[in-house]
Amino acid sequence: MTTRRLIAASSLALGLIFMAEGAAAQVPLSRVEAAVEQVNSRVVEWRRDLHANPELGFAETRTAGVVADHLRALGLEVRTGVGRTGVVGILRGGKPGRTVALRADMDALPVLEATGLPFASTATGTYMGQTVPVAHACGHDAHVAMLMGAAEVLAGMKDDIAGTVVFIFQPAEEGAPPGEPKGGAALMIEEGALRDPRPDAIFGLHVVPGRPGTIFYRPQGFMAASDRVDIVLHGRQTHGAWPWKGVDVIAASADIVQTINSLTARTIDPTTTPTVFTIATLDAGVRYNIIPDTATLSGTLRTFDVAQRDDLVRRAGVAINNVAENYGATAEFSVRQNAALVFNNAELSAWLAPVLTEAAGEGNVNSVSPPTTVAEDFSYLSQEVPGVFYHLGGTPDGIDPASGPPNHSPAFHVNERVLPLGVKTHVLSALRFLERPAS
Repeated sequence: MTTRRLIAASSLALGLIFMAEGAAAQVPLSRVEAAVEQVNSRVVEWRRDLHANPELGFAETRTAGVVADHLRALGLEVRTGVGRTGVVGILRGGKPGRTVALRADMDALPVLEATGLPFASTATGTYMGQTVPVAHACGHDAHVAMLMGAAEVLAGMKDDIAGTVVFIFQPAEEGAPPGEPKGGAALMIEEGALRDPRPDAIFGLHVVPGRPGTIFYRPQGFMAASDRVDIVLHGRQTHGAWPWKGVDVIAASADIVQTINSLTARTIDPTTTPTVFTIATLDAGVRYNIIPDTATLSGTLRTFDVAQRDDLVRRAGVAINNVAENYGATAEFSVRQNAALVFNNAELSAWLAPVLTEAAGEGNVNSVSPPTTVAEDFSYLSQEVPGVFYHLGGTPDGIDPASGPPNHSPAFHVNERVLPLGVKTHVLSALRFLERPAS
């Protein structure tokens, strides 16, 4: 079944669920807030511990151990090693009902932290065969801690839960490490994270720059599909003083970068299909007066429309080969998807808005936020079951979100004041979904 047909079928199923009668009794908001407050100090401790001990994708063994031990202590069914280092926890409520999943990502980045925090990372890891600094420069430490807190709150309400909650702690969200064919979400799906039981819906969140305590998302296309682009040019080496005696891959590389920039800027309507096509690396040569025989370029393509993306990839391949041929060079052009489009189910998105408002308060939820060109492999999970992914503003106090350090910056830091809200949105999205009328 195609993704589009799957989404349509899922939307129809949700509509039938929402029209049925016989809703379960609601857990009062006051009870949720009291439980969240009680666990908050532990959430902060978990976050700081994880922040000080980050691990790269598919190497999150310590993190997975912390998560699994906590879930077992809560009495949950726990599966480990799902997608290498992934952890799945299953909380079966005291009453029959549907199943809802909540997801957090666990991996860190090869970044040298520059936050100055007392619990800043000094860890290292291995990336592309080299020892590199490792830091939670994207906020996944906060994601794990908030979902651990939500698991504790929901476990304390087990007898009142009508249905099942699945907690998915995912590795390698930042993409498949070099040499790995699949990232964390795709591998966890392949290894059964969404089976036995199969969720009826899935929710996830990400901390991003924004006013602390605000939540924003949109129905349908929210976060871009992400492709890795690789180009290898083959020419003929020559002296820098005699370029006509060789085939100049440096000049060809420059033309290819400009051609890609022009393709994007002059052939795509940015008001209908936002598109970013960036060449970010260029590796060629070893000496100032030798034109090398090979140049390697890599970059990223971010899109929101599958057909438009496919057409742009086709046209880029033709253009790159034409530029190479003009110089007498040859080109190898390849594209590999890192994450699909994050497509928020429209009906579920509309239903979730008042639930998030219940958690965050009036005026703090924007359910029609503009799309964003960053990517997330939650997209693969929400291709399998209806889902909604939302952003949680978490800029530190006193810093303008518009100019503060973004995700992946060495100085990126999560405002710990938003951790209770993240726990609360997880808890309420699960509870309120399971409290919906049963089919």
